[in-house]
Amino acid sequence: MTDTTANSPAHSGDVGAGAPTFAEALTVWTRIGLLSFGGPAGQIALMHRTLVEEKKWIDEQRYLSALNFCMLLPGPEAMQLATYVGWRLHGLKGGLAAGLLFVLPGALVVLTLSALYAAFGKLPLAEALFLGVKAAVLAIVVEALLRVARRSLKGSIEWAIAAAAFIAIFSLKVPFPLIVAAAALVGFWRGGSQAMSTPAAAAPVAVSPIATLRTVAIWLVIWVVPLLLVAATFGRGHVLTEIGWFFSKLAVVTFGGAYAVLAYMAQDVVEHYRWLTPGEMLDGLGLAETTPGPLILVTEFVGFLAAFREGGGNPWAMGVLGAVVTLWATFAPCFLWIFAGAPYIERLNAEPRLRSALAAVTAAVVGVILNLTVWFALQVLFARVGEWRFGPVHVMAPDPASLNAKALLLSALAAVLLFALHRGVVTTLGICSAIALGWHVLGWW
Repeated sequence: MTDTTANSPAHSGDVGAGAPTFAEALTVWTRIGLLSFGGPAGQIALMHRTLVEEKKWIDEQRYLSALNFCMLLPGPEAMQLATYVGWRLHGLKGGLAAGLLFVLPGALVVLTLSALYAAFGKLPLAEALFLGVKAAVLAIVVEALLRVARRSLKGSIEWAIAAAAFIAIFSLKVPFPLIVAAAALVGFWRGGSQAMSTPAAAAPVAVSPIATLRTVAIWLVIWVVPLLLVAATFGRGHVLTEIGWFFSKLAVVTFGGAYAVLAYMAQDVVEHYRWLTPGEMLDGLGLAETTPGPLILVTEFVGFLAAFREGGGNPWAMGVLGAVVTLWATFAPCFLWIFAGAPYIERLNAEPRLRSALAAVTAAVVGVILNLTVWFALQVLFARVGEWRFGPVHVMAPDPASLNAKALLLSALAAVLLFALHRGVVTTLGICSAIALGWHVLGWW
């Protein structure tokens, strides 16, 4: 029996005459990995534009269904979404290629900047360059939000669910899993009246439970054994062992994406382990927000500095080992979740009630993406963002005096390039980052 859970997509018909070759897909995954700025909102937007709009490698419904599934998993949802699409196109090797290429470019950038930070502290030139990138990404995020909303919110109920989800997460700080569960229940209840009138979806290929268990076992070994070898080599109390344990634990509790866990991680790193100071933790968050790859790559910055300072021996070698252990503990579980769960995504569309539940979850996800967009916009455009509280209501409140006029100007330029002149993502990012870099060089920053 073949292991369909790990080695082949749920529908072999998806890889047809119009599907890319593996070499073509590698080129696109590399491009996405290099351009995946802006945290989950920007990355979801970039992949939607590239995979759904331009390449048409996956249709809108499957993309949104996969996004819903990935947002329910622990770990970085955008990286897992890329892994899923790669798996659909080319099986196991496609999923590995998509996931790794989504992470590695950003990981190399963060590793380089972490080493430079350890040696010199903050890097104004890099900050200037990446502000231009962030300003452009803001326009890309808004464009994707409008596209997804237009195609997902087809009726008043969907609009109401999206609005309720946005208010719940933006103002009431309701945990994302509760929002998804509530939306799914509403959709499931609505779907009962559609059971007789909606044609059934094509039955998905059966997945063997034994094959799924085998996939889980294989990826557990891949995830855990290298970390056990680190502990056996350096000892239980060594910083590399502590890094492996801490970030493995983090990998299974990061429901709702990176934003949901950053506060918890920052508190433990600063107060419990004392690997970084509060100011250094903020610098690491800023660095991760302005480089390509998942926002959770801030963990690599933490792992590098912790091992650099406390690993003993050659600090640079230890710093690199700390970064590698952190990346392994953070991202190896992501492949486990996707390769074990991906074949079951199609089953969600096979029943009317489940399809209705997914449609409601999709509407809720639009509200969540709007929340990410607002959060990202405030971080880009304002230097200081506080919080206004009234009972259970918590609303982000930017300081108007801290408005970054240059970022606003660059975002407006990016919007013109994208919406009016229909320029591509690469062109838009290049123009905005070049202008920001030029301002810095000329002393106008």
